[in-house]
Amino acid sequence: MRYSMRNLSLSLLALCVLAGGLAIAQDKNKPILDEKEGGVDFQIQGEYTGTVKTDDGDGKLGVQVIALGDGNFHAVAHIGGLPGDGWDGKEKVEADGKLEDGVVTFERKDKGKGVLKDGVLTVSDAEGNPVVTLKKVIRKSETLGKKAPEGAVVLFDGKNADAFQGGKMTDDGNLMHGCTSKELFGSFDLHLEFQLSFMPYARGQGRSNSGCYMQGRYEVQVLDSFGLAGKNNECGGIYEIKDPDLNMCFPPLSWQTYDVEYTEAKYEGDKKIKNATMTVRHNGVLVHKDAELPRGTRAHPVKEGPEPGPIYFQNHGNPLKYRNIWVVKKDR
Repeated sequence: MRYSMRNLSLSLLALCVLAGGLAIAQDKNKPILDEKEGGVDFQIQGEYTGTVKTDDGDGKLGVQVIALGDGNFHAVAHIGGLPGDGWDGKEKVEADGKLEDGVVTFERKDKGKGVLKDGVLTVSDAEGNPVVTLKKVIRKSETLGKKAPEGAVVLFDGKNADAFQGGKMTDDGNLMHGCTSKELFGSFDLHLEFQLSFMPYARGQGRSNSGCYMQGRYEVQVLDSFGLAGKNNECGGIYEIKDPDLNMCFPPLSWQTYDVEYTEAKYEGDKKIKNATMTVRHNGVLVHKDAELPRGTRAHPVKEGPEPGPIYFQNHGNPLKYRNIWVVKKDR
């Protein structure tokens, strides 16, 4: 039987996820930095993809399942595929669910269901006819592990945190949040990698919050925004200035990448005559193209001006990790 994408979306308003176990009790305020401590909730959370037969031919479907703590989940189905892998940014379907007796059920009456077992999610319509089977996927950024080119300023390569004021390393050799580069920069290209902690009980700005500031002035938000709408105060957003074109946030504890092309503002004396701009790729996908930065971020540690500035990683009270950080200086 074939289905239209609209009928498919209605079927996806309900999902039934067989977890195969019970959620592990944990300190609700403790950020989790190790997958082994995430329990069943962490194992359920993630991305699922599959292909469905439609009236218009084969179509892709992507589902993001987000853990909310105590066996609560939120599912977001993207018609056309996952963000950055087929979804056109338009149609998606959402539903909440609860883990009970090893089963998480996302359901709206008479709209269908899905069952996930051993990493395979089978979605059925309201009559019980299978519509699509999806498998769990773990995506990686195409720029993950990208090596610094010749002439780059390597700020962190896992050896030490000497390039940063306030720089500290984690026990597993990564850079902690809350530090500022000693070297100052004008215009540059930046590569960095970050790992968000798993904080299923937290919400909004309390979920693995940090930020990367260009010249200590303009922030690209760092936050667990997996499955959210993609706003300026979420991961990939230019804080309070511009939403990302697409929410490319991977699930927490995934290693993610930012690749930023930053052009400093132009001044005549102390008068700004041209705004700074940045182009940002999140996990290898373009989310900002030459975005203008009319003002500094509200919490910027460095006042706007013609002087060069540092790379600053904000401390917002949530632990997370950075690695493989390097800068290529460039002319305006």
